[in-house]
Amino acid sequence: MKRIAIIPARGGSKRIPRKNIKLFLGKPIIAYSIKAALDSKLYDTVMVSTDDEEIKNIAMKCGAAVPFMRSIKNADDHATTVDVLLEVIKAYEKQGERYDQGTCLYPTAPLVSMNSLTLSFDLLKETNADTVITMTNFSYPIERALVLEDNKVAFANKENILKRSQDLQEYYHDTGQFYTFDIAKLKDKKSLFTDNSYAIKLSNLKVQDIDTIEDWKLAELKYQAIYGAQV
Repeated sequence: MKRIAIIPARGGSKRIPRKNIKLFLGKPIIAYSIKAALDSKLYDTVMVSTDDEEIKNIAMKCGAAVPFMRSIKNADDHATTVDVLLEVIKAYEKQGERYDQGTCLYPTAPLVSMNSLTLSFDLLKETNADTVITMTNFSYPIERALVLEDNKVAFANKENILKRSQDLQEYYHDTGQFYTFDIAKLKDKKSLFTDNSYAIKLSNLKVQDIDTIEDWKLAELKYQAIYGAQV
């Protein structure tokens, strides 16, 4: 059973320039994902898929493999994560390297833990899943969401105004940390979300989507709260 960790890190991030190698508590943020994958001892190969020479050099210094550069086709805003994963898998197969299972681990996931990665493979085996993701609950009941109608506040679902929070449906969202998958099933279904996907639930403290500088600062605070000031 051979496993590969694929870290997709293109150079053209828009909202936070050079996001994938921006310093996070003194280290390039991609270093945290690479270290988690390497330290877990779960993978035969930990590689970074990138179109950017600077990202390539930093990734290699952190211990990841970058045996080839990402194609121009899969380096723009329209390429999907699955497109990138399948390109990597195909490139390795052309070199005679075949893998059975993989993880798509995002480069801006400094809160990812080795324990979560290990649990994802355990769940993949126990359930015969196509994919295993991490998710967390919305911190406020979305059934009480507000909307603006002609600049006036209104409830999106008025029938929920008087309901108790504990009586409302709990909703979750993808944490954006990683997806662990069966490679044969990914090649067949070409999707990371199928009707046979399972999830590991994480606390809000261990999750932070990073799209803005405010998100970045929150992620640093959460990291320090979990791991302490030393990095």
